[in-house]
Amino acid sequence: MRSILNWFLFTVILSTTLLATDAVASPADLLAAGRVDEVIASLQSQVKASPENAGAYNYLCRAYYSLGDWDRAIANCEKSVKLASDNSDYHLWLGRAYGEKADHVNPFSAASLAGKLRREFERAVELSPNSVEARSDLAEFYIDAPGIVGGGLDKARLQARALAGLAPAKAHYLNGRIAEKEKDAAVAEKEYRAAIDASQGHANDWLNLALFYRHGNKLDDMEQALMRAANAPKGQNEVLVEASEILQRSGRNLPEATQLARRYIASNSLSEKSPLFKAHYVLGTALEKQGDKEGAAQEYRAALALAGNFSAAQQALKNVSKQ
Repeated sequence: MRSILNWFLFTVILSTTLLATDAVASPADLLAAGRVDEVIASLQSQVKASPENAGAYNYLCRAYYSLGDWDRAIANCEKSVKLASDNSDYHLWLGRAYGEKADHVNPFSAASLAGKLRREFERAVELSPNSVEARSDLAEFYIDAPGIVGGGLDKARLQARALAGLAPAKAHYLNGRIAEKEKDAAVAEKEYRAAIDASQGHANDWLNLALFYRHGNKLDDMEQALMRAANAPKGQNEVLVEASEILQRSGRNLPEATQLARRYIASNSLSEKSPLFKAHYVLGTALEKQGDKEGAAQEYRAALALAGNFSAAQQALKNVSKQ
């Protein structure tokens, strides 16, 4: 009875919130709020009425991207690029969609996609040389990709050098990633800490240091860095969801992982990088890992109320309902 009442209250609150914001919500607002079903339906109506609307296709791409539906994300990003080939951001998002798809296919298909995403990132930088996001994504591709598909650390260093004057913290972060790739942990840690200093303690830079410690299996240090990220005076709340996920993947401090996700859900500062439906899913996984099946199911349902086709939540709810 309690779970039914809680679910009823959640539905009433959600419905009231949606009605209050409908008049002013933009696609960006809807994505940040995690209202993916709503944004997709709205944008599909827009492109049906106006097939040349490149911006609508870009937001459709980003909506499907948030769901992990890489094929639909790619199809819509390709349309946005075709309609507005001089838009750097559209090339950037298409490259990101190609990259995620490459991570979920066989090596042969991944190699073909890697070439496509490299060209999209390079075009994004060409169109907008001062774009920190475009140069950063291109540099990370160069770091991670083998030379046969266009990767290379020297190329990454050139991007880090170009970013030194635009975004010093990002340049230090990339140099840290390069050092990690070269298995120079001392230099990598120095660069990650230099990024924190350059950004005056930005949450994302503390998060990057935490990931470095996780890679090195320094889990106590990782946890301390995550807490600094979660409580940093500068940065977006999205790190709360990422920090919760990292704790869960590491099998560390699940009560804290739960509280971090709850903090984000209760906040008034939501981000497209951590849409609300995903935060509910992450909270659900934290509760499930601690044996709270009822609470987990409630969070999975909350995720699906916002994103009915979110396959991870669908499967998680099915699994927990069997137990």
